[in-house]
Amino acid sequence: MINIEDLTFAYSGQPPIFQGYSLEIQRGEALSIIGPSGCGKTTLLYLLAGLRHPQSGHILIDQVSIKRPRPRSGLVLQDHGLLPWQTVRENARLGLTIWGFYGSDGRHAPVDETIDARQADQRVDGWLTKLGIENLRDQYPLQLSRGQRQRTAIARTLAMQPDLLLMDEPFSALDAPTREDLQKFIIDLHAATDLTYVIVTHDIEVAVVMGKKILVLTKGCNQNAHMIDNACAGLAAGRRQDAFQQTCEDVRHLLGSLT
Repeated sequence: MINIEDLTFAYSGQPPIFQGYSLEIQRGEALSIIGPSGCGKTTLLYLLAGLRHPQSGHILIDQVSIKRPRPRSGLVLQDHGLLPWQTVRENARLGLTIWGFYGSDGRHAPVDETIDARQADQRVDGWLTKLGIENLRDQYPLQLSRGQRQRTAIARTLAMQPDLLLMDEPFSALDAPTREDLQKFIIDLHAATDLTYVIVTHDIEVAVVMGKKILVLTKGCNQNAHMIDNACAGLAAGRRQDAFQQTCEDVRHLLGSLT
């Protein structure tokens, strides 16, 4: 699904974060990206989202070069990105509202997606129910907990039925029960729909729970993709198992050797 070919990227006046970097992510993959602060985790996610652009090389999704945000890619941010003057339902409907404004132009909305107002409302209400916040639909972001705001942001993204879900530290500010509940929700969704997702995290356990493959980045210039296959993905309830702890140690060791 995703092909990164000879990617080079640097911020203005800074040394490259990626140089000649190549990576392939298959459709239906669950990938965690981990590394020290400043290593390029979020930068890589934004490159995949079309919000930043390489100096050289290519990023292809379904064999199409990414030059701008892609209608079928969904992005969940750490800070939720909710509009404070809109209710939970209005925030969750925002993407579909924008789609309705532009129409199926292939740039802002998929060419194969037509949805009327009633269908949009039904789709949004369905995700609010699945995420357990349907009773909060008329409240505003300032009235919500962090977990409720994050659920709203996830509902907004999933209402657009993405085939690629990009998540930037989506659980980092949440309490442990809420974090594990949302992790299970994403894992179950992936199992049911074969959704491709990429999650950025600084937490080794989260990386092991969420990623069937774990990509480790290094601070400095990333030139080679360091990948760990992870048979323990999805074992949110099995963190104390020997295999889970061993995988965490493997990730920790690779992080240390690359730093």
